[in-house]
Amino acid sequence: MTIKRVPTPAGDQAWLITDYDQIKTLLADRRLGRSHVDPDNAPRFIDSAVLGRPRQGTEQQENERHTWMRRMLAPSFSARNMEKLRPRVRRLADDLLDDLVRQPQPADFHEAVSFKLPVLVICELLGVPYEDRETFRRWSEAMSTLNDPRKSQEGHAHLSAYMGELVDRKKKEPGDDVITRLIEGTPSGQEETIAQLSAGLLFAGHETTVAVIDRGVMLLSLNPDQWDALSKNPSAVPNAVEEILRHRSPVSQRSDDIGMPRYAMADIEIDGTTIPSGDLVLLGIDQANRDETRFPEPTQFVPRESNPHLTFGHGPRFCLGAPLARVELTEVFTALVTRFETFGLAVDVAQLTPRTEQLVGGVAQLPVRWTAL
Repeated sequence: MTIKRVPTPAGDQAWLITDYDQIKTLLADRRLGRSHVDPDNAPRFIDSAVLGRPRQGTEQQENERHTWMRRMLAPSFSARNMEKLRPRVRRLADDLLDDLVRQPQPADFHEAVSFKLPVLVICELLGVPYEDRETFRRWSEAMSTLNDPRKSQEGHAHLSAYMGELVDRKKKEPGDDVITRLIEGTPSGQEETIAQLSAGLLFAGHETTVAVIDRGVMLLSLNPDQWDALSKNPSAVPNAVEEILRHRSPVSQRSDDIGMPRYAMADIEIDGTTIPSGDLVLLGIDQANRDETRFPEPTQFVPRESNPHLTFGHGPRFCLGAPLARVELTEVFTALVTRFETFGLAVDVAQLTPRTEQLVGGVAQLPVRWTAL
């Protein structure tokens, strides 16, 4: 059965969808969104400020807000602009790897590269001071905490206040960055909206990519034949990146996939079952990405010529940050396979500490060893 009622991590009920075609269709369905007419009484997904509860709004308000956001941000995050950024990302990756190899082995790749690269890039794009990284890192981790609602709300409040202060500064001292362009393209009086949107961009622009870089290092360590193949043919790195994006983390601690949360903003029928308006729907992206009809031997880590994974979504709400993430991932893994003869984990995967209390998961440290070319 591809639709069933399940409990959420917060203890409420939701509809879990697991069929690839149904998920792909629903990702493009404007009747599903992050809004609810009565958010205080809506089913909860998790006890976190991030994705925990829906926004206040109707289907029309949700789609109007989404259209405005896409119009404001799409030019800055377009594939063309991200390609222009590629040389800068490669220089940053090389600089971080230069710093890494100066450290004694084993070294923590998570701290030295995986965290720093996405943060450097998103700070430059948004116009956020990089020197504040440890401050907003602390708030980002707090707001995505799954087991402490108060800590999560406080982290969200601090990050939003920080971005509000930055928006005020940008109004007086504009720069060549995304936040300045948001200010210039938004009517006066919408500073709080810009601050909230910017906080979301800062969080999403580094947290998820950090976890995917770590995942890629783990997967290549566990599959040395794929490392060897990429070392001989670095042009195949983009295909490997898509497989990293599709694949589950080797340290995943979740017994079952919980899905991407969305709320039905109208009655929706699926396979003869009606999902009432207001109900919580979980789109099983991980399950869809393991569909054997689309991905032969789905548990295997094998770069594929065709890889229609749904990690970035589908349709009008396809992730705006996908071009940026792909540039960052492609450049860091190209740098790795062209600079090192060997590279991989210094410990067994079972010895890694998963960040089970964090929404985006990942690992706390990633000790690695290497042999430079």
